[in-house]
Amino acid sequence: MNVLEAIAKILKLEGVEWVSCYPSNELIEAVAKEGIRTIMFRQERGAIMAADGYSRVNNRQKFGVVITQGGPGAENSMGGIAQAFADSIPILYLTAGPHLSRYAVRPDFSPVRTYQSVSKHGEVIMDPGQVASTMRRAFHALRNGTPGPVIVEVPFDMDDQVVPEETAHYQPPRRSPQHPSSNDVKEAANLLLNAKRPVIWSGRGVLFSDATGELKELAELTQIPVFCTMPGKSSFDERHPLALGSGGATTTLPARRWLDESDVLFAVGSSLTRSHYGQPIPDGKTIIHNVEGIEDINKDYTASVGLPGDAKLTLQLMIEEVKGSLGETGRQGQNEVSEPIAKIKQQWLGEWQPLLESDEVPINTYRVIGEMEKTLDRENSIVTHDAGAPRDSILPFYTATVPHSYIGWGKTTHLGFGIPLMIGAKLAQPDKFCINLMGDGAFGMSGLDLETSVRANAPITTVILNNGGMATYPGGYPISRERFGTTEVTGDYAKIAEGLGAVGITVTHPSEIAPALKRARQLNADGATVLLDIHSNMEGRRSRFE
Repeated sequence: MNVLEAIAKILKLEGVEWVSCYPSNELIEAVAKEGIRTIMFRQERGAIMAADGYSRVNNRQKFGVVITQGGPGAENSMGGIAQAFADSIPILYLTAGPHLSRYAVRPDFSPVRTYQSVSKHGEVIMDPGQVASTMRRAFHALRNGTPGPVIVEVPFDMDDQVVPEETAHYQPPRRSPQHPSSNDVKEAANLLLNAKRPVIWSGRGVLFSDATGELKELAELTQIPVFCTMPGKSSFDERHPLALGSGGATTTLPARRWLDESDVLFAVGSSLTRSHYGQPIPDGKTIIHNVEGIEDINKDYTASVGLPGDAKLTLQLMIEEVKGSLGETGRQGQNEVSEPIAKIKQQWLGEWQPLLESDEVPINTYRVIGEMEKTLDRENSIVTHDAGAPRDSILPFYTATVPHSYIGWGKTTHLGFGIPLMIGAKLAQPDKFCINLMGDGAFGMSGLDLETSVRANAPITTVILNNGGMATYPGGYPISRERFGTTEVTGDYAKIAEGLGAVGITVTHPSEIAPALKRARQLNADGATVLLDIHSNMEGRRSRFE
């Protein structure tokens, strides 16, 4: 058994069902021989982003795996790996590397060495006897600690090396979730229960630890409202009376009001990383911080109490403490908080309703979002944004319900992520209606992977806001736009979709949006990939509070 065969057998033992790949690596053939499905994307970044999407909805139970060529293939993978690293997504990246004799010779490219700043863990297999131990460490890193990309580099001259029988045994490592100390939990619960205006800040860790039930129970016991970060959107049902909504660069008025006026903030499953794509936390808060990686505590904000560990275990301990103080039913039945939340939400939505119901032509961006909100079966759909205007527009207004009904992403925001992300999500949840909202600029980065969706039988729907320009940027470049049309982009995207084997639907009037969404869902159910080319305006308003 050679090195590539050994890696393939380990992937099979780990339950890997498919890998994304591009374009040339003999490991692709080795995993196919093991019965693992191989899906070729149109470029490396898309392959990595699809693996990312698959991992996002699998809660560290299954992982996206990517195989690329060495050299230029590995060089071209930077964007996808950086996106996964910024958002703490566990993916396994398997790539070729230079011959060992050339490893340190310029300009030969070592992915592990080069991508140290955007990966959680990386190893180069320099001896065939290292395969099992290297892969064990890789999967341990995927399952434990702060999530992130893991890289295994296989030099070209390692492929055919024979793995010694005595080193070939592989036992999959288990997840070992940790929990904070009982004294710290007790202190945190006391702070929370004695606060005058507390708020819960819910991050992606709640989703990854399958802790949405515990989060809901704690919120109801304490009657504390819940704000979801962009990565944490869908960790708390936004129809709940205690839901403040979600936020990235934009958010809801109830969320901003509570974040500003709160005295104690309990962050659960969140790194609390300062970001242009997240809501700021004002100074002067008492912060209780739960996150899996202890290195994130006291990183960007001072924590009065740090609770390092798994979000589910931490919430369970907090619930026990609260029940010990307040009794089994806690403060349930009180409505001092839910009523003002509802009032502020009604006020805020009232201000935006004219846009969400606008009959403008070209179509207003918010009318598209309003129709998605009314038309989609939210419990059986997975929705995501793309970078820029689509993200900032949809995030506050689309209602997330069950876990992963919305995928929020973007501490680094790579245009075009929505298409491969949704392909990965569809492969993870084939019965869900998977739909991404993107701009025409984003389509230029990943549009060819519509053909991958068709070929892989992973039918998704892409909604393009076709406004003839880059909606986020024109305000910054008025002269270059006027003189040279710098930010103007055009195209018949429905026609392009047809050429890639998908169904293209052009929408030019607001009344056509809902029928097009319904038709897209039926076409997806019938196995067809769909693109909705919606002729929209250059709407510049955002739900920001500064």
